Amino acid sequence: MRAFKPLVRKRPLPPGGDRRRRVVGLLGGSFNPAHQGHRYISLLAIRRFRLDEVWWLVSPGNPLKDSRSLLGLDERVRRARMIVRHPRIRVTDIERRLGTRFTADTLAALRRRFPAVRFVWLMGADNLMQIPRWDRWEKIFSAAAVAVFDREPYTYRALASRAAVRFAHARMAGPRQRALARAEPPAWSFVFTRRHPASATDIRRKSGLDKLIERRNK
Repeated sequence: MRAFKPLVRKRPLPPGGDRRRRVVGLLGGSFNPAHQGHRYISLLAIRRFRLDEVWWLVSPGNPLKDSRSLLGLDERVRRARMIVRHPRIRVTDIERRLGTRFTADTLAALRRRFPAVRFVWLMGADNLMQIPRWDRWEKIFSAAAVAVFDREPYTYRALASRAAVRFAHARMAGPRQRALARAEPPAWSFVFTRRHPASATDIRRKSGLDKLIERRNK
């Protein structure tokens, strides 16, 4: 029987920041709940872009979604830490401590507090399609390099999306994408890779979490 990996304990990210030099991937979202697909793309990003760490930014809420559909933030953070169990992936609720609601504000705050860090924003192909709905979305591409991971069935629609067309000049494809983390923004890559089948929607439905959330909201 395979041994169960212990929970990796890490110090919380200091809201005041630090001046250590490193390259960090940022995977933002509600993580409702976190699953192995999140872990899969985090490890892929570490290898592909030679990242020192990936930070999971578990958001207090999604401005584009009904907050009543979410598990509590502390519960989502706890579940995410149980999934991670890796020394180079850090789960954090720093958006709550920073008081930021929009990704553009979070990136600006992180860049001020961690001036020596190079950040890479990680997201799925579905979010590349949706990002023009995000507040000041173009500033995200100006603040950090962006890595987009293939996700069925969004591949071709994502590559023809408004954001992909707007920043077509900044796309790093083929062997060039390995230098993405060291490129000056705007710079982005689309990562074609084996897709992980995990889905937060399916997990909530099959595990009964949807019903639990409904009961809490009554």
